[in-house]
Amino acid sequence: MGYRTHWIHESKTDMSSEPLLRVENLKTQFFTETGTVRAVDGISFEVHEGEIVGIVGESGAGKSVASMSLLRLVENPGEIVGGTIEYRGQTIFDLEEGPDGELREHPEMLSESEMREQIRGREIAVIFQDPMESLNPVFTVGGQLREFIELNRDLGGADAKREAIEMLREVGIPDPEERYEEYPHQFSGGMRQRVLIAMALACEPNLIIADEPTTALDVTVEGQIIDLVDDLQDRYDTSFVWVTHDMGVVAEICDRVNVMYLGEIVEQAPVDELFYETKHPYTTALLNSMPRPDQATELQPIEGVMPEAISSPSGCRFHPRCPDAREVCARVHPETLDVDRADGYPHRAACLKHDVFDAGYEESPPLPDDRGPDESGPMTTGAETDGGSETDRTASEAEAETDRDNGELRE
Repeated sequence: MGYRTHWIHESKTDMSSEPLLRVENLKTQFFTETGTVRAVDGISFEVHEGEIVGIVGESGAGKSVASMSLLRLVENPGEIVGGTIEYRGQTIFDLEEGPDGELREHPEMLSESEMREQIRGREIAVIFQDPMESLNPVFTVGGQLREFIELNRDLGGADAKREAIEMLREVGIPDPEERYEEYPHQFSGGMRQRVLIAMALACEPNLIIADEPTTALDVTVEGQIIDLVDDLQDRYDTSFVWVTHDMGVVAEICDRVNVMYLGEIVEQAPVDELFYETKHPYTTALLNSMPRPDQATELQPIEGVMPEAISSPSGCRFHPRCPDAREVCARVHPETLDVDRADGYPHRAACLKHDVFDAGYEESPPLPDDRGPDESGPMTTGAETDGGSETDRTASEAEAETDRDNGELRE
């Protein structure tokens, strides 16, 4: 789409290496009185050494639930119900079918105690969105950081304090020896976020999950935090999963990007490809709704609102809001497939207008402009049943139906 700007991050990731983190067909659901919320519904992605991978989308897309699922930190009534999560060959989550046909935990899956002692904090750390909720207001900042170091590293007493002060200095806290004794309320929002970054880095993890860490900050402080993370990532070669709704942040910091909509990843690509050669209408809508430094254009808000994950639309989940939607989009649920390649890296998208789907998109008539977000009814896919519902179609079935309809019209 010709979205070339000077500020897009240049990736230096070696994609030929084995992934540090591999997520395959991950599903996380919340079981409520009103129904099952499919917050994360079959997402797959990888993170390599020294790479910053973005997860971007509107509120309600499932980004934060996906990130917390990586460490099995989903709270009740939520539950990871399917998929595989592997970190450096260790199985964080996996299910297998038992002799009775019931799903059960894979025997190689790490136990809860192993997750606490081996993975959380030591190997994979988290930077949360709101530092005031993450820091205890009745304890000093330095004391909390020192305790975190004592729990996760073989340091104690004066050594742990010295390391805590050094980490405060590392993330740009002025006068760290004095600020060590101060309380969270004595720090600004940006400084509190720096403390959380210090905590995440203190145990020298290989992967950090950053869950919208700049959302509550003003744009100037946000820029400072992004510069800090970029610098620390270069020095420590730490990998990041960066969760955000801000495409500007994605452009500045990420190597590869996963665009989420209603529990699914609808586009995956290296960051420059995502901006230069966008393949999904939802990604295009996100880009058009953000300010562009190279043009003084009017922002275009995304029409409509995201439906609830408890009753997703049939077919493509974005079709009720999509300007390119056709009737086939309301019937066929597209998987995320390779639609292009750039420098050997796949560019994946879940949109029927691409030839790889062979779903009869071009022949299908456009949907009416006055369609509502809920008129399509609940979603079903070709993988869920053996066959009967009107919305339960594969791409080949849809194409056959389109050809038949066209033949009848010609007659």
